[in-house]
Amino acid sequence: MSQRKVRVIQTRQSSEDRLTEKAPLSFRPDEHGTEMPLINIYDDLTYQEIIGFGGAITEASAVTAAKLGESNRNEIIKSYYDEQDGIGYTICRTHINSCDFSLGNYAYVEEEDPTLANFDISRDKETLIPYIKQAADTAGGRFLLYASPWSPPKWMKTTGEMNNGGKLKPEYRDAWARYYVKFIEAYEAEGLPVWGLTVQNEPKAVQRWDSCIYTGEEERDFVKNHLGPALEAADLSRIKLMIWDHNKERLYDRAKIAFEDPEAAKYIWGAGFHWYSGDHFESLSAVHDRFPDKQLVFTEGCHEGGVQLGAWKSGERYAHDIIGNLNNWMSAWTDWNIVLDEQGGPNHVGNYCDAPIIADTKTDSLTYQSSYYYIGHFSKYIRPGAVRIGCTKYTDKLETTAFRNTDGTIAVVVLNRTDETVPFTLRSNDELAETSIPAHAIQTLLFANP
Repeated sequence: MSQRKVRVIQTRQSSEDRLTEKAPLSFRPDEHGTEMPLINIYDDLTYQEIIGFGGAITEASAVTAAKLGESNRNEIIKSYYDEQDGIGYTICRTHINSCDFSLGNYAYVEEEDPTLANFDISRDKETLIPYIKQAADTAGGRFLLYASPWSPPKWMKTTGEMNNGGKLKPEYRDAWARYYVKFIEAYEAEGLPVWGLTVQNEPKAVQRWDSCIYTGEEERDFVKNHLGPALEAADLSRIKLMIWDHNKERLYDRAKIAFEDPEAAKYIWGAGFHWYSGDHFESLSAVHDRFPDKQLVFTEGCHEGGVQLGAWKSGERYAHDIIGNLNNWMSAWTDWNIVLDEQGGPNHVGNYCDAPIIADTKTDSLTYQSSYYYIGHFSKYIRPGAVRIGCTKYTDKLETTAFRNTDGTIAVVVLNRTDETVPFTLRSNDELAETSIPAHAIQTLLFANP
């Protein structure tokens, strides 16, 4: 008789289950060649290695947290970045200059000065950097920070403003490339090592907030002729540089433009993507199949339209997207704001959104949304260094993915977005464990590899 047990972690609608450990399952030998209703795990089939999961700490997140009492301010960071008492985030994204989730437009060099002599991050030192440092300290030795610009300073733009799109003036390409270097050096002087950069947040979108447009060719040439050489000259070739940082529907198109040029591709580690144009999971595999040496990173996603307290569909959307991305070669995942206020801000153009933790700054209270728990089913149990393994399922009513962690444990995530309980039998190494998953629930199944 098999001695292997399966830990079952569950989050379920219309119940108290929130990352709740349930009664364990027991494996037994598959003596009769069971055919139904199987979820098969094949640990000899291996795919990508996971770098980690995380979220964005913006000025809005930091300012919101600063309005709370110390207990709740600390709880937010612990809930995300503590591996034991939280959901084990190890990645953080932040912004270079302002973004829409800032209190207003700002740049580190406000007045025209191509020498960047007055480069100044003092505004970030007020609330943003201390909160990122708290996250880094809580995560311990495993913390990867990357940064994205929403817009260059207004004086570098064809439009003379940071909002409403516009482009980088050609004469400032070198200065803008050196600006990234200055940012890295300034943050590292504050004790925050920078792991990566994206070239530009959403380079295809003319937004009413901080934005800047690049065609695929413009982005490629900026990296090839300016940003890549600037990082190299500053001895920063270790920086993980990502292109695109926009939706999946044109991920392959943009990747092809940059990665087919060896002089640009040598500087580029991977491509970032968002979720706002639909699933397009196959586009990730298209990039991987064509350019297998490049990494694929989810750099942003959120529910738009303000706070939706208690919405269960939020968590289900996150899990559906994470599973689809993981099963198509995504190696790292980053949510948008880790916390927002009761309005879904602050946001200097009123582009309010939801977040997994909502802080009511009037009552000093926190609400954990379904998305927080659903994300945790991945981030807490699929740890950095885990490798995706083979997984098949008998029905489309379930969405599944499977990983082997560095300690040898297997983590299988099973999502049920239907209105019915769905039975399944977990099959691993010719052993079976029978169970089911309730309607509108997610489970993480954990077991030792024999």
